[in-house]
Amino acid sequence: MNESAQLARAATSLRKEVDLLSFADPVTHVYNPLDYASEVHRSYLRRFGASKKKILFLGMNPGPFGMAQTGIPFGEVASVRDWLGLEGEVKRPDPEHPKRPVDGFACTRSEVSGRRLWGYFAERFASPEMFFADHFVTNYCPLVFIGASGRNLTPDKLPARERTSLFHACDRHLEKTLRILEPAWVVGVGTFAAARAAEVVNENKLPVEVGRILHPSPASPAANRDWAGTAEKQLLAMGLWKSHEERQ
Repeated sequence: MNESAQLARAATSLRKEVDLLSFADPVTHVYNPLDYASEVHRSYLRRFGASKKKILFLGMNPGPFGMAQTGIPFGEVASVRDWLGLEGEVKRPDPEHPKRPVDGFACTRSEVSGRRLWGYFAERFASPEMFFADHFVTNYCPLVFIGASGRNLTPDKLPARERTSLFHACDRHLEKTLRILEPAWVVGVGTFAAARAAEVVNENKLPVEVGRILHPSPASPAANRDWAGTAEKQLLAMGLWKSHEERQ
């Protein structure tokens, strides 16, 4: 069984496990793109996850206008459709929050974090195939949490009991992903993802280095001041990428 098939099987296990979890106030709606956007997610794994990688970029969880719409990590619609070349059927979650509809590839809202991340990769690599030869992008948690007002809630803000059950499932999935892809580095996109990666690597004694880059969220003042430049400096400092001059 090749890597993409193993990743697909691991994703199915994670999907089933987190679907059994329940969440109380302030969460009123939970979306699982691994359910309703499974067609596109499987295409992503099949096309780009079929080999070992050197670097795994790890996000936190889907954004409401990114993976929630496309099933792809940091899945801003234009980036997924126009650069990754992926498209497909995206159903609707049930129940669906009236203020957070899932329109799939018809979504007109842009996910800023995804636009920045995939846009940066597109600037640096001539094609998705060149990027994915050594890299892969995934999320720690596959679920979208929404409050009564439609506000996006992140996994780290859940009550301790709910976090424990969720993190247990997500930790196991991350361990599987690391064992399948065998990267030398896992790079957390943001502090939360880096911390969870370090926990999984240390707990399982995996031969993987853990790094971190700034999260591209527009909620971060630092990310709004040349996020790509900051991320590049962090990747260069870790010795993961070469500078423009070194690549000449």
